[in-house]
Amino acid sequence: MNVQKNYYKIGIIALFATFTSCKMLAPVESIEKPELPVSFADSKDTINSATIKWKSFFSDKNLQSLIDTALTNNIDLQMTLQDIEIARNDVRIKKGLFLPTVSGGLAVGTEKVGRYTSTGAGDASTDITPGHGVPETLNDFSLGIRASWEVDIWKKLRNSKKAAATRYLATIEGKNFVVTNLVAEIANSYYELLSLDNQMDVIKETIQLQKNALEIVKVQKDAARVTLLAVRKYEAEVLNSESLEFDIKQQIKENENKINFLLGRYPQTIVRDKTVFESQIPIQINSGIPSQLLANRPDIKQAELELFATKCDVKAAQAEFYPSFSISGGLGFQAFKPSLLFTTPESLAYSLLGELTAPLINRNAIKAEFNKAKAYQVQAMYNYQKTILNGYVEVSNELSNIKNLEQLYALKSKEVEALNSSISISNDLFRSSKVDYFEVLMTQRDALSSKLELIEAKKREFNAVVNVYKALGGGWN
Repeated sequence: MNVQKNYYKIGIIALFATFTSCKMLAPVESIEKPELPVSFADSKDTINSATIKWKSFFSDKNLQSLIDTALTNNIDLQMTLQDIEIARNDVRIKKGLFLPTVSGGLAVGTEKVGRYTSTGAGDASTDITPGHGVPETLNDFSLGIRASWEVDIWKKLRNSKKAAATRYLATIEGKNFVVTNLVAEIANSYYELLSLDNQMDVIKETIQLQKNALEIVKVQKDAARVTLLAVRKYEAEVLNSESLEFDIKQQIKENENKINFLLGRYPQTIVRDKTVFESQIPIQINSGIPSQLLANRPDIKQAELELFATKCDVKAAQAEFYPSFSISGGLGFQAFKPSLLFTTPESLAYSLLGELTAPLINRNAIKAEFNKAKAYQVQAMYNYQKTILNGYVEVSNELSNIKNLEQLYALKSKEVEALNSSISISNDLFRSSKVDYFEVLMTQRDALSSKLELIEAKKREFNAVVNVYKALGGGWN
């Protein structure tokens, strides 16, 4: 009796130690969202371009078709969809742990125990029925079900399920973030392709002008008005421009292949209208207010969900210190002969057990798991803050970029206009021998360079608009 009392005392002391130590292992305090500035560049307009669906944002039908194809076939996006499926099944697994585990089975066996054992001696002196003793070789036939269930007293299973469900939602936001980046990357590559087409036209036009000038120089050389050096200089200039043409051709090919890769298909010609680049004006962007980033950007929402999931993980890890209560039992039939298997109540067998257990020896391992879960939560907190900060910086950079590119494009347009008029002036002066061939060459070279830079500036304008649309959280809806 004293021994039994000692067991009770030991059990009570162990449970008290468990609860006391759990109070020392507190989870991380609740984490508030970091404060964002009230506006982008002093604008408090709440109209936000991120709410515009991408099909409305991009009016070019060819670009729309490319994005549609990518959203169906892109390999990275398909892989992300499998992440969602994995997370969905993880939720089902956690949900299944709430329910009792039930198994059914049929067992057949045989056993012979030693005669000079307590079991053997007891069987030898026992009659199963009057006049019929227990056989030396005893068969065993059983049929029944067994069940076990852990009662979720401390919400350990509930928090594990909540963490899994939250991570499932986070994978959906992760997919949206992939879509946002995919739409932006295709749009930027498409505008790059259009700019290369227009650069190709400028180079071809320049080559034709240079060839015309070369013919004039050859005539003047025959008339002894210029030397052979002028002819060779013009020939070199034509060859230089022709080499640029092949460089642009290679860039076009590589951009087409890049877009095809994003579309999940083998290289083929990208259907496009290069005149759109010249006629289309980059759309005006409304940035809204910074706090809207929390609702619009999928990566921020994903980081927030991951943070909440780690909080649930910490609670589940903390519950490992508490005693767990489980119920198990079985019900079935058992007999040494098949003909007696369903004889009731003699062959009926059942069991029921309630068990309360608490960890004693392996507490350091549980404590390490708890501290690891806390570290993951702190890490998720910093990642959340970093993602918000990164989102604000991206928007701020691109808004400034748009503003500066507008000024750059306006100045480059005036530069091209001035150089275009200077080409005809220099040609006229050259024919009348008022300037030498070198000035004509330099004027043509400067005009070509400025035209290419103008096209590049417009492409950067389109890219900046696409990038700020992405930074604001547009493109996934």
